[in-house]
Amino acid sequence: MDQTRGYPYFLQEWGSHAWDTATTSPITGADVESASISAVAALDESFFRVRFDRLTPLEKRYLRAMAELGPGPHRSGDIAEKLRRKVTSLGPTRNQLISKGMVWSPNHGDTAFTVPLFDEFMRRIMPGDDWNE
Repeated sequence: MDQTRGYPYFLQEWGSHAWDTATTSPITGADVESASISAVAALDESFFRVRFDRLTPLEKRYLRAMAELGPGPHRSGDIAEKLRRKVTSLGPTRNQLISKGMVWSPNHGDTAFTVPLFDEFMRRIMPGDDWNE
């Protein structure tokens, strides 16, 4: 539950990889831990990558700035500060990301990822600091 953040599809993915990893029944915590590497890799290659590939360069930078701040939710001003931009200039980008189902607004001025672990994926797919140049 901790590794999947309780997200149903991720539970299935981890369960499948744990089943494939386990040498005996019942599956142990160690099996799940071992399966985490392949589960994350599978999610990166399919679930997360499909979403990432639909994004414009600015949308990718916006999400990477969010990822830099952690899982969220984040204030729009904090995201703008990471990108060294004005909040008002990023409004259309935020709206596009909401329309694409990548983020949502739990409260006025807040932005959060729609699926857990996407912040970690963004840090893996866009490592370093060159995303913010």
